Amino acid sequence: MIKNSLKRKNHYTSSAPKYRTRFGDVVFVILNYSFFIIFTLACIFPFYYLLINTISDNDLVRKGAIRLIPKGIHFKNYLSLRSVNDLMQAFRVTVGRTVIGTVLMVLASGLVGFLVTKKEMWGRSFWYRFMIITMYFNAGLIPWYLNMSMMGLTDNFLGYIIPGIVAPYNIILVKTYIESIPGELEESAYIDGASYMTVFRKIIWPLSKPILATIAIFGAVGHWNSFQDSLIIMQNNAQLYTLQHRLYMYLNQTTNIGQVMTSGNTQISASTQAALLNSKTIKYTISMVTVLPVLFVYPFMQRYFEKGIMLGAVKG
Repeated sequence: MIKNSLKRKNHYTSSAPKYRTRFGDVVFVILNYSFFIIFTLACIFPFYYLLINTISDNDLVRKGAIRLIPKGIHFKNYLSLRSVNDLMQAFRVTVGRTVIGTVLMVLASGLVGFLVTKKEMWGRSFWYRFMIITMYFNAGLIPWYLNMSMMGLTDNFLGYIIPGIVAPYNIILVKTYIESIPGELEESAYIDGASYMTVFRKIIWPLSKPILATIAIFGAVGHWNSFQDSLIIMQNNAQLYTLQHRLYMYLNQTTNIGQVMTSGNTQISASTQAALLNSKTIKYTISMVTVLPVLFVYPFMQRYFEKGIMLGAVKG
């Protein structure tokens, strides 16, 4: 009897279909990995090329001799940027608008996203649809500038902050994420006498960290890379120029900025001064400075970004 059962077991095991790797599958895997490896290298190479040209010998950079490997490594280009006062001021302005703007945007998106999930909210459907419409229609650049001027936000640091507090797309992501949280958690809190703000602060906010981190990345990158608002509404206040705005100016005036860099430090040797006047090196160095903060921040936020964007996209 035992032998018969073992035979049946072996019969069932041997008759189970086995997956056979076909030649087409192998070719697909090879092509798939090759494509993504090449694509990754293509994305990384521009940043690598900037880096090696900023730390290589400036004469070799000027001649275009730096291709894949840095030569004559030094960090004088980065140290020389300290003598450019307006660049440091632009850096402080950009950091300030990025931190303050992102924090306020995340707070507003979290709170509004929570409120529009409540059916008892007055005019919920109207306000939610009205907010979504603003994603597709706007008055245009000139009316926007006139509106900013009438509100006194031109040549004003608040011009960077106030317009970006309400972000409809981020609110939609937060709303969708909150709707995926089990409603029983809120109901139990309401039964215990908790208010809406208590539920938001002690339940919704802690559970929404992945999507909040996701929109924080969106907001921070947007603030850091933005220069059009600085270019348009900060025309009469150079102290409020952003780092990207300064980069735009330096890329068009590399000779002048080279003179400022060398004249600001009397201890620089003649050979170093001549090298600093290299317009190509100046462009590369300032471009790298504007890119590095985002490159350093994103890896720490990546796990929250992937989780938040996937869960926030489950429902519409």
